[in-house]
Amino acid sequence: LDHQQAMAERVSLSSMLAKSQNELPAKRMKDSYLEVHLPLGSEPQLREKYLTYHNTVRIKIFMDLTVISPLLSSSVLISYSHTYNSELKRSPLSIVTALVDKIDMRQHVIYPDCDIKFTGHVTWVGKSSIEAKIHMSQYRDGAYASVLDATFVMVARDPGNKRAAFVNPLTPEGPEEERLLQEGEANKSRRVELSTASLLKVAPTQEERTVVHGLFLNTLDTNTVSFRSRILPPNSVWMEDAKLKGLEICHPQERNIFNRIFGGFLMRKAYELGWANACSYGGCRPSLVAVDDILFQKPVEIGSLLMLSSQVCYTQGTYVQVRVHSEVFDPLTRQHNTTNIFHFTFTSDRDVPNIMPKTYGESMLYLDGKRHFDQTVAC
Repeated sequence: LDHQQAMAERVSLSSMLAKSQNELPAKRMKDSYLEVHLPLGSEPQLREKYLTYHNTVRIKIFMDLTVISPLLSSSVLISYSHTYNSELKRSPLSIVTALVDKIDMRQHVIYPDCDIKFTGHVTWVGKSSIEAKIHMSQYRDGAYASVLDATFVMVARDPGNKRAAFVNPLTPEGPEEERLLQEGEANKSRRVELSTASLLKVAPTQEERTVVHGLFLNTLDTNTVSFRSRILPPNSVWMEDAKLKGLEICHPQERNIFNRIFGGFLMRKAYELGWANACSYGGCRPSLVAVDDILFQKPVEIGSLLMLSSQVCYTQGTYVQVRVHSEVFDPLTRQHNTTNIFHFTFTSDRDVPNIMPKTYGESMLYLDGKRHFDQTVAC
């Protein structure tokens, strides 16, 4: 009832929405700046929420990245700050996470007894979309050291979360903010280019076709003259043998303000499954290197059966690229609907076996994994 009342109050704000972006006052980057501290060092009782069994900080902190607040009071607090209406004393918009563009780990270990600091602000805006960058650092040996950098893309909706709404334009101040704004525009162009070149839409490049054919030749049985006779090369694993699956029942305590499952919960569950798969594959505890291109395609309703499937899709040296596919299964209609695709890059303390595709579909997964790897690591 409280949730329904809150949503009814928000819908009443629809009359306050701007008819065009020109009606809204321009905001500065510092208008949305936030700095939040997670006192793991000074408040020992807080550590239990974030520890792994290895006594390091769990990536449950992903749930704090989108909210940039240990209290998880809002999944898009930075964007609400940018769109804050001083007359209303609030933002009239509904803000939803559209994309986790990239998360780069600067160090593999997050210490359990040292304070953590989150800082972030809006760095680029479109008509109804907002890019926010978040930096996480940890206090150790008398100074804060960088832990990770993250880039999120949010979209503004009307108070009822039914259609797109305009956001305040952004005015940069100084060369550094101009650079951030240009970087945001370049990120948008890159996302459009990657979507256009998706292997689900167009054929691989000539170089990629050569890679796939090379993998095929390496798995042919030289003792037979047959396209169907395949053998596994030494120190290799068939892609079909590098899967791990999981199931989550989505309970109400994981909901967001829109009465749907919070994106941070989905990220954490996907990460834990992907990590477990990389751990099983490499035979040792992996470290996260990067997360990129997490698109929130459809919301997940409370009570949903969330099916997660992880696949090692590319390897190189000590690196393992894992793709996690999440879908909602409706037991009444027997339909499966994709909600998210997650891409995680892990590294191990030893070389891992080579992953080998057998079918054309697996070869496309391999190439897609290679593309994500090249974007996050090889570049």
